[in-house]
Amino acid sequence: GPTRKMPLTASAMDFFQLFVPDNVLKNMVVQTNMYAKKYQERFGKDDAWIDVTLTEMKAFLGYMISTSIHHCESVLSIWSSGFYSNKSIALIMTQLRFEKILKYFHIVAFRSSQTTHGLYKIQPFLDSLQNGFDSAFRPSQAQVLHEPLIDEDPVFIATCTERELRKRKKRKFSLWVRQCSSTGFICQIYVHLKEGSGADGLDALKNKPQLHSMVAKSLCQNASGKNYIIFTGPSITSLNLFEEFEKQGIYCCGLLSARKSDCTGLPPSMLNNPETPQSRGQYRIRMKGNMSLICWYNKGHFRFLTNAYSPVQQGVIIKRKSGEIPCPLAVEAFAAHLSYICKYDDKYSKYFISHKPNKTWQQVFWFAISIAINNAYILYKMSEAYHVTRYSRAQFGERLVKELLGLEDTSPSH
Repeated sequence: GPTRKMPLTASAMDFFQLFVPDNVLKNMVVQTNMYAKKYQERFGKDDAWIDVTLTEMKAFLGYMISTSIHHCESVLSIWSSGFYSNKSIALIMTQLRFEKILKYFHIVAFRSSQTTHGLYKIQPFLDSLQNGFDSAFRPSQAQVLHEPLIDEDPVFIATCTERELRKRKKRKFSLWVRQCSSTGFICQIYVHLKEGSGADGLDALKNKPQLHSMVAKSLCQNASGKNYIIFTGPSITSLNLFEEFEKQGIYCCGLLSARKSDCTGLPPSMLNNPETPQSRGQYRIRMKGNMSLICWYNKGHFRFLTNAYSPVQQGVIIKRKSGEIPCPLAVEAFAAHLSYICKYDDKYSKYFISHKPNKTWQQVFWFAISIAINNAYILYKMSEAYHVTRYSRAQFGERLVKELLGLEDTSPSH
């Protein structure tokens, strides 16, 4: 849970600033002004530009965050006269001023001579965010490595024409997280660029198991020696990785797929389906040291690799129609944690910022801000302040937007 006690009067902004404090926002102000100055030296003076202030930067973020609650296709819809216009917040800043800040917005204005990383324009922000996640929250023992749902709003996909869909560029990165499976708090973010040379570029992508192993190691670099249990999907699950993690005091439970997983070192007899038909709930086990490979049958064969649970401990899967199906405890635990993450995705994935810039670093930035707000709401729900105001996720987002924009309305919205 949370590492610090927040006061009863803590606002949405107080929780958000646990991860994005004023010193980070002030750096955005400095870097944006530096970039604007350099841009104008190179391409000619922009008479409409004046240096951005901290108050304006907060309002700029507020406008962007408002698109996560009212899913307008373009943030500029706020100033339009259409369905997505928002007169109550449009008066804080003119559309022209907003577009100027958007044009020059930067977190790192200049590339240093030592920089080789493709995300250099956003890495300081990601590092600061990670420090905030680490210091504000202590995760439970069970955690999950996965790619969260960050796809576009299905309502827009349904209303887009084919031509608009073709124009939309595919994301040039994948975003992975390590997530506390009892609260949904995202403990760590890892961004993998799909382009570029080197260890995290296209060459690595050709070797999927190697890439996913690298992702898993990066996400668990701060987890060693803490006896965490990490749940993984088929793309990450592998005997070599789990054995390596065990040496670091990290235990694993992963779903295995003969097609998607790296099956090196696993007995082929367990990867092939038996010829004799099996009844639901039956399973076979092979062990090597602490590692167990479980093949469990339930309308199909499911294979699990684990060193976190004893294969002889019994569990049960409860189905609405068929009732209780016996299984090893590892299978029950995996199903429970997976269902929690599905609930998290259903609840929180629709609150990602709708703005879709072309630049990859900006896309990553808005996804990271969205994750920070979801984390802030999870901390709010676990605090005493929640028992005073009881905001839903949408109301929490609206409060945050108003506080960023400096609107004085502090009465709870019902």
